[in-house]
Amino acid sequence: MINKKWDIVLEEEFKKDYFKKLGIFIKNEYKKKTIFPPYENIFDALRFTDYDDVKVVILGQDPYHGLGEAHGLSFSVKEGIKMPPSLLNIFKELKSDLGIERNQTDLTDWAKQGVLLLNSIMTVEQDKPLSHKNKGWEIFTDNIIGYLNQREKPVIFLLWGNFARSKKSLITNSRHKIIESAHPSPLSASRGFFGSKPFSKCNNYLEELGIEKINW
Repeated sequence: MINKKWDIVLEEEFKKDYFKKLGIFIKNEYKKKTIFPPYENIFDALRFTDYDDVKVVILGQDPYHGLGEAHGLSFSVKEGIKMPPSLLNIFKELKSDLGIERNQTDLTDWAKQGVLLLNSIMTVEQDKPLSHKNKGWEIFTDNIIGYLNQREKPVIFLLWGNFARSKKSLITNSRHKIIESAHPSPLSASRGFFGSKPFSKCNNYLEELGIEKINW
């Protein structure tokens, strides 16, 4: 399905009843409605960042639900699409934290460096946030976090907002690092996201571990 190490790691997952039911539901939804991201991009987070290459996980809840926005990577939009407010705030914090002025809204370059941009719910109906909640995606992506938790090589988890922080219970291995804060949404960014310095903290951890830092 993904043609990478993830296919081996997730082999048993793909055979489970919940995943088969999810697959039927998703195919029917794409036939009848406007669903994001494009069908061929659903698993791009796993395609761009293979299991052994994951250094950092940035966990989102579900994809952007506006036309043309979502393309399979959490918080990322293709170039030429208006920047969503959460991404704008992420870039504000990036500038404040590391002095990096970033305008490139497509975060594929992060993914290729080992940042797994994972949405807990991987699809959404147009203009209907959380429309694919409780259909099976959360089981699948919780298990992805679980498989990363089992890994020997440390992973840094960036958990922004209450939803992402609720996944802390899945990260039980002390070798991994957790950086948590408020969500970058305009509703909460000023209550603990701004000033949290996630990007420098992340790179400091990577440096301590002897792992190449992310060029944010």
